[in-house]
Amino acid sequence: MTDAEHMPIPQFDIASLLDFYRRGGSVRRVVEQIFARIEEVDDPGIFIHLATREALLAEADALGAFDASKPLFGIPFAVKDNIDVAGMPTTAACAEYAYHPGEDATVVRLLREAGAIVVGKTNLDQFATGLVGVRSPYPIPRNAIDRKLVPGGSSSGSAVATAQGIVSFALGTDTAGSGRIPAGLNNIVGLKPSVGALSTTGVVPACRTLDCVSIFALDVDDAWTVFSVAARPDDTDPYSRTIAAKGFGTLPPSLTIGVPAQTDLQFFGDASMERAYGEALAGLTALGHKLVEIPFGNFYKVANLLYEGAWVAERYAAVQSFFDAHEDRLHPVTRKIYGGAKSLTAAEAFNGFYALQALKRQLEPVIEKLDLFCVPTAPRHYTVAELAAEPIRENSRLGTYTNFVNLLDMCGIAVPTGTRDDGLPASVTLLAKAGRDGLTATLARDLHAASGLTLGATGWPQPEPDIVLQDVPDDGLIDIVVVGAHLSGMPLNHQLVDLDGQFSRACSTAPNYRLYALSGTIPPKPGMIQVAEGEGREIEVEIWRLTPAALGLFVSAIPGPLGIGTISLSDGTSAKGFLCEQIAISRDATDITGYGGWRAYCARPA
Repeated sequence: MTDAEHMPIPQFDIASLLDFYRRGGSVRRVVEQIFARIEEVDDPGIFIHLATREALLAEADALGAFDASKPLFGIPFAVKDNIDVAGMPTTAACAEYAYHPGEDATVVRLLREAGAIVVGKTNLDQFATGLVGVRSPYPIPRNAIDRKLVPGGSSSGSAVATAQGIVSFALGTDTAGSGRIPAGLNNIVGLKPSVGALSTTGVVPACRTLDCVSIFALDVDDAWTVFSVAARPDDTDPYSRTIAAKGFGTLPPSLTIGVPAQTDLQFFGDASMERAYGEALAGLTALGHKLVEIPFGNFYKVANLLYEGAWVAERYAAVQSFFDAHEDRLHPVTRKIYGGAKSLTAAEAFNGFYALQALKRQLEPVIEKLDLFCVPTAPRHYTVAELAAEPIRENSRLGTYTNFVNLLDMCGIAVPTGTRDDGLPASVTLLAKAGRDGLTATLARDLHAASGLTLGATGWPQPEPDIVLQDVPDDGLIDIVVVGAHLSGMPLNHQLVDLDGQFSRACSTAPNYRLYALSGTIPPKPGMIQVAEGEGREIEVEIWRLTPAALGLFVSAIPGPLGIGTISLSDGTSAKGFLCEQIAISRDATDITGYGGWRAYCARPA
């Protein structure tokens, strides 16, 4: 066996897996580990359709050797079964509805192009109607933390697959909280983007005007990495918007955070959840942020609209022809909800629109004056038995802090904050107006790190924070020094351009570096090392600028023996940039320091 074959399989956060591949680890071994975990977890309710071992091994072989240009190279993910994956049926948890799409949903295509591998299609509340995760004709996914509890929905299988460490991340959808509630109940992160940030082409609609593709991940960095890849405008989706993956990195010293007034908080008798939320707010104060109590009555009024006229009718409209022909094939609760919409009138729908607009007008100044909001993700945990006794009421209560979000065009992210006094997971959701996805994710990152929690139900520790996300300048961009194949016009410069990198300037290092042409690299690359004063010279380099999220993607794809360190420049400043491990210089590398830079070396006479 080679040394790489002896390497232990890492935990499944994205950074750990990319490092494993960078050091020669095999995607085939990760695929085998996926099936070992599926067997160990032994939950038949997670997947409606699972790729075969042979198909995934073939896909692993097709990926080949580690490709630094693919930010999700070899990363396994699952897809909620209302999102199309070519070669797999889409059922929306209704076997009679099933069809076989000829192509991937746009978001799946983007993730696959970035190197990610689809493991399977996950269970859900039928037609994404529910927050409980049990409205499915298939076996019900078990809550990853305590199987007596509901898993949350509608993206139940996606959340449980992620929490159990079967996949690194999973796609869900979110109309009323389906991308947040299951995250909060299973101790993982649930990123609900601004409406339109991720394309919904290839997604079975629930409410087309509100639907989002959401992201479940073990930690915030992973959720943001996936968002950065998938957040692209799509002309095939009439609700798509250009909402760039930006603003993730550092925060102002103090944010103004709205929280529900004490008299408006609702936990429905769950004192442990109430205490956990108070502890999370104390954590925000400890981080230096200011809390402002806000009357929440109008937010609740908006939430109530979601299950009245207009938006119930919109759910019915999405599957009207199927429902009218096959009503008896639906789950009983789903059938009751959709059936109630058949008698609604257009007038009732318009009355709903008018009511929403009036409430939005009242809430706009409240939302504008605050940086963001912090609410409980769910007001309480429910057991499967409790849910069976009151299926409609308890589902509605689960949406107390989620149902209003898409109606008010807000983004959000659910993040674990600790463990309750009874051992169950605690979570809050950070909300802000559309386009502030990076702000909410950055604060969520701080909260998750401060919690010290392990990831999902895996027992894995949180990865070390990525140093490139520290000390972000006021304009949100970070300097990166490039030395060789990433220079302007060179073969790998497109990796910077594809990440919306901005060229800053050409300059030189301080005179204490040496440059080597590395052997066996494709495309050819140099390695630069720092040496003692008087033993080197100035090397020509370029400065490019990237957002923190883009820099994280860029750095995660750097193959060994290259790495990132601090480079001193000739003007007395310094910046992060490419350096090489010393050991690589002794492996048939050619000293090209005399050329003064990689561009001059490449332009030498043949």
